[in-house]
Amino acid sequence: MRSLTKAVTFAACMLAGAATAFAAPITIKFSHVVAENTPKGQMALKFKELAESRLPGKVNIEVYPNSQLFGDGKVLEAILLGDVQLAAPSLSKFKKYTKQVQVFDLPFLFKDMAAVDRFQQGPTGQKLLTSLENRGLTGLGYIHNGMKQMSANKPLRTPADAEGLKFRIMTSDVLVSQFEAVDAIPLKKPFSEVFTLMQTKAIDGAENPWSNLYSKKFFEIQDYVTETNHGVLDYMVVTSARFWKGLPADVRPELKKALDEAIAFGNKVAEEKAMSDRQRIIDSNRTTVLQITDAERQQWVEAMKPVWKQFERQIGKDIIDAALQSNN
Repeated sequence: MRSLTKAVTFAACMLAGAATAFAAPITIKFSHVVAENTPKGQMALKFKELAESRLPGKVNIEVYPNSQLFGDGKVLEAILLGDVQLAAPSLSKFKKYTKQVQVFDLPFLFKDMAAVDRFQQGPTGQKLLTSLENRGLTGLGYIHNGMKQMSANKPLRTPADAEGLKFRIMTSDVLVSQFEAVDAIPLKKPFSEVFTLMQTKAIDGAENPWSNLYSKKFFEIQDYVTETNHGVLDYMVVTSARFWKGLPADVRPELKKALDEAIAFGNKVAEEKAMSDRQRIIDSNRTTVLQITDAERQQWVEAMKPVWKQFERQIGKDIIDAALQSNN
């Protein structure tokens, strides 16, 4: 009888503890690597504003920009350990969790950001968000940065112009193959080192969206920027599958709604910033922005398109085909 009483008392205490835990605000740490005035930084602050206003006393959103907690290389492990709850690494960082996301690194697959958005919001793009769940992660949405352009200290009009040049790339096997396809030399280097590498001529060029070219002042030390729009640099907002599924039923839907609205806001900021930063670079007269002809662009496409076939088995032909359909 005494044992039964102890068991009942223990169970009651556990239930009371759980109720107390849910009654207190749930702290959600959002770690990212960029400044607060970037599209990703603005999205994170908007999410904090929306979530805390709609769930007063239930959630506390802590935003940590500029790698204050973790860099993109460690943050996914931190999420799995419960040290942070949200992050938004670049899509190339997810390769070791699912090779399917390599679709976003394929060169000349998407014709513009509208096509990227259609793919991401479509069934295949949304399915990619859940492709991480068997590794303990859940994707919650995509954040745009923009289409990538090529910069160098010589004009890049055709693939032959890139031969022998050293290009900094993110850690991506697809991007290695992309530059090897035009007989260039890809170098995997941290983003934080790019300016110095350019300045010291340790690299000849790089690929970046307009916002990176402007905010990091790469345009000031690269003589030419070629408007290739050959790839996309986006991010995935991600959390722990266990954490997300364990949220109270009255909290999770409101958080997702706030996040969706914040992402839409951030993507609008990204679109406007890409256009304005492009114009600032042109107006600066510090570099020459080259517009290639349709015939010149086709040469780049033909040189790099074999990369699609090279990674087709890893990514999935159906995923690549769905991405192509988004261009229509």
